[in-house]
Amino acid sequence: MNIDSALQTFFAEAEELLVSMESALLRMDEGENTPDIINELFRAAHTIKGSAGLFGLDEIVSFTHKVENVLDLARDGKIEMSGDLLSILLPCRDHIAHLVDNAMHESASDADCIARGDALINSLAPWLGGVQKAAPVAAPIHASSSLEQAIANERDLWHISVRLGPDLLRNGMDPVSIIRFLGTMGTVTHIATLIDHLPELADFDPEQLYLGFEITFESSATQADIENAFMFVRDESEIQIIPPRSNISAYIDLIKSLPENTHRLGEILVKSHVITQKDLEQALSTQKAQAVAQVQIPLLGQILINDQDVAPELVSAALDKQKKNQERRATPESRFIRVDAERLDKLINLIGELVVNRQRVDLLASKVGNTSLSEAITSMGNFTEQIRDAALTLRMVPMGDTFQKFKRVVRDTAKELGKEIELDIEGAETELDRSMVEKLNDPLMHIVRNAMDHGIESVAVRQSRNKPSAGTISLKARHDAGNIVIDISDDGGGLDLERIRKKAIANGVIEEGVHLTRHELYQLIFHPGLSTAEHVTNLSGRGVGMDVVKRNITELQGSIEIDSEVGLGTQFTIRLPLTLAIIDGFHVGAGNIDFIVPQNTILECVDLGSLNHVQGQSCVNLRGEQIPYIRLQQLFSLNPAEESREKLVVVQFGDKRAGIVVDILHGEIQTVVKPMGPIFQALKGIGGSSLLGTGAVALILDVQQLIGFAISKEHSRTGSLVPGAQE
Repeated sequence: MNIDSALQTFFAEAEELLVSMESALLRMDEGENTPDIINELFRAAHTIKGSAGLFGLDEIVSFTHKVENVLDLARDGKIEMSGDLLSILLPCRDHIAHLVDNAMHESASDADCIARGDALINSLAPWLGGVQKAAPVAAPIHASSSLEQAIANERDLWHISVRLGPDLLRNGMDPVSIIRFLGTMGTVTHIATLIDHLPELADFDPEQLYLGFEITFESSATQADIENAFMFVRDESEIQIIPPRSNISAYIDLIKSLPENTHRLGEILVKSHVITQKDLEQALSTQKAQAVAQVQIPLLGQILINDQDVAPELVSAALDKQKKNQERRATPESRFIRVDAERLDKLINLIGELVVNRQRVDLLASKVGNTSLSEAITSMGNFTEQIRDAALTLRMVPMGDTFQKFKRVVRDTAKELGKEIELDIEGAETELDRSMVEKLNDPLMHIVRNAMDHGIESVAVRQSRNKPSAGTISLKARHDAGNIVIDISDDGGGLDLERIRKKAIANGVIEEGVHLTRHELYQLIFHPGLSTAEHVTNLSGRGVGMDVVKRNITELQGSIEIDSEVGLGTQFTIRLPLTLAIIDGFHVGAGNIDFIVPQNTILECVDLGSLNHVQGQSCVNLRGEQIPYIRLQQLFSLNPAEESREKLVVVQFGDKRAGIVVDILHGEIQTVVKPMGPIFQALKGIGGSSLLGTGAVALILDVQQLIGFAISKEHSRTGSLVPGAQE
């Protein structure tokens, strides 16, 4: 791992740790004050500080260390995690995020940033007794001045054996920075530098690392914390850590495992004061004597027990611990690996090409008519579908990660507005394509902010309406027929349809006297510049944002609908496809043009001529239900197909149904979705394109828009509502 990739790994891990810190702080703010959460906070701050120190990011180290000191006091029970302290720690977390962002973009902190950091440190002073605890600095590298004192304390020392990768210097890493970071967690009491592998001067490579280190370390840190000091070099290095109070056999095993001279290593351990000369000589001599006699060599632990150097209880405890460690290593663990998003996207694109080529092979096999070949291709097709589904699953992320971000938004905004607002989250485990989640964040933010600013009433107003003092905003996600549905609702004052109508008339959006359904009136909210807010605030009320919400959702081939009751609240329902990459489709034809209907929207396919309908009307009776329909041939002005019987594809999006009239049904097909170019953005009813196995281009239908066209057409013709329309 070179310095650039290691630094990028630090930035990615720091971002995850900062999210973890915010989540933990918000849970504590909600009353979940437990030692585990405080430990989670401390570990996150400690890891960020330590990793930043490895790269010389001193500004991050300095500020984060102050926060770590406060969390350390809270962890020891010396201070209480009160609401006032949490209100300071949250901005501290934000400042650390800002410093990390500065480091990521290689920009120095400006005067405002420095002043903000100083102000936050001063705010933490009451919890630190007004005196900041300085970061511990590594002690000068020397042997202990008192051998007797060192031996007395030998059981309290860590021993770290370090053999760093030979290419470490070449990759830009500095071994001294690692030792310096250890000094922030305790005291390096002794260090021995091994030069056994230094080559002759003629063979010396100044970019290669030849040194090894034996380090004695005094610290109250955990082994995991010490291991984290080597997180960016452990893959290329050999790091062995022996905890305090370990049995001498651990040190003997260490000596045997290292490539250097045994006697020299023994002398180093003795000088480090982790073992005594007597223990070392007796254990080694006993082992050597028994090896010469060719008898069964007992364990070193047994030798030390027999020689009364170590109590049997200590050896037993060490063996139990060793056994548990071996069992832990033998047990397969669920691990996460970090994968570059571009690599994942490339994999999806390649699988898309595989899907297209599989269709081509299917067509060729059908022409050959060889039964064995057809069976083999069918089997290959099944594997292709499994590979496709597995690859798409890799891009799926839970909505909970996005929803959790709004806890902080709701908390801070509620305080700013002087309101009491609670956030309720359901369906956090519901998964959606990563690329869509990123584009969904801004629309959700607009809706939630509007709900807090204009939806939820003040405490006084809510009490006068016999409502609970605290308003509630709900974020819910669920799967429905191959789509994901996200509901954003509040129990506030609701939307006034009459006010919306008057505002739209005043802005020239609609004309006086035009009759609009309830659904159409709500959709006016998404018109640019139309806002019914009585007051403009720094959050909302300028009519800017809701049109962006609509546009972003439409670009994701989704829909957004509104339902509201005055005095009871408002609900926004967003419906999106699970992924925009590869979908199961149904291949149809109209006017010699190929179309794809998303399969998860299809209810059934029937012969249009077999249904009861009145001549001239665009509506049929399907088992007692009136279904409006639209002809693709007429909609897109296509040439009529030769001698074809029209087919009706009945589709559903949300709670709306309609029919799409086509000339021919080709059948199911896996479809790789390709976006339309900018020149086709104005083309309604088309959501993308795909390449067929024949090489022809098929247009993917936007079922939501087509259903809307069919319902609107029938409504305008009859002047009355049809099923699926909303009053």
